[in-house]
Formats: sequence, structure tokens, C-alpha cells
Amino acid sequence: MPITRELLTDADFQEAADLKLRIRVFRDDHLIDASTLIIRFTGETVITQSGVSDLSYHPRRECQFYEIRK
Repeated sequence: MPITRELLTDADFQEAADLKLRIRVFRDDHLIDASTLIIRFTGETVITQSGVSDLSYHPRRECQFYEIRK
């Protein structure tokens, strides 16, 4: 069963980016992005990539981010 952990701090996001952990992104209690990688983040935005040309920009204040570990 996979383990999920909410990403809250810059250190959490950096760890997920460095280890190339898959994450899930929720907005308004709806899953909007699943099994995607963090490629960059700022204090306001998290940029994820799930395919070669599939980039998504998520506002940190409006979304919840969870890492997925197996």
C-alpha cells in the first residue's frame, strides 16, 4: 500500500524534486494531477511535469500536494 505525505515546506518540495518522487495535486478537494514530478517551485507556484511536453503550473496557496511512496 502506498504511503502519502503532504508537502508543506520548501524542504518538502525540494526533497520530492531531488528524489524524483511522484506526487498528487488536489484543488478544492478534487484530484487535478496524479503521478507527476516536481520540476521547479517558488514560494507561489509549483511546476509539475507528467509527460514530455505536459507542464502544469499550480498555485501553492490554492492546491494541496501529496508525495506518493511505495
